[in-house]
Amino acid sequence: MRTFIDSNIPMYAAGAEHPAKKRSVRLLERIATGRIQAVSDAEVFQEILHRFRAIGRLADGFRLFDSFLKLIPEILPVTIDDVRNARVIMAENRKLTARDAIHVAVMRRRGIATIYSFDKHFDEVSDIKRIEPS
Repeated sequence: MRTFIDSNIPMYAAGAEHPAKKRSVRLLERIATGRIQAVSDAEVFQEILHRFRAIGRLADGFRLFDSFLKLIPEILPVTIDDVRNARVIMAENRKLTARDAIHVAVMRRRGIATIYSFDKHFDEVSDIKRIEPS
């Protein structure tokens, strides 16, 4: 079963000490050893670059971008239909951000029903199961 990996997983793993850091690192290790069939989408990589630019650590963002790109075997594109569907998803789920709605649209298009994320807003989407790394 393929599982979507949200941007907060690699960002916590690469970030400062935080309660989510060790759990994120363990999840990425399970992906690296093939125990989890991981996918992500192009928007996740945009989020990484955006965040690291915003905090003035773009060189670190580039390193994370490159290592996450090597780790995830399948990066899904974001299509105009995904963007249109994200608009509908946002209207139905008022707590979702635009980026999270894009992820849900991509996941639905590709038949992916689970996401590893610390973002509890995904719990509002009835056909998506959020898994918090342990």
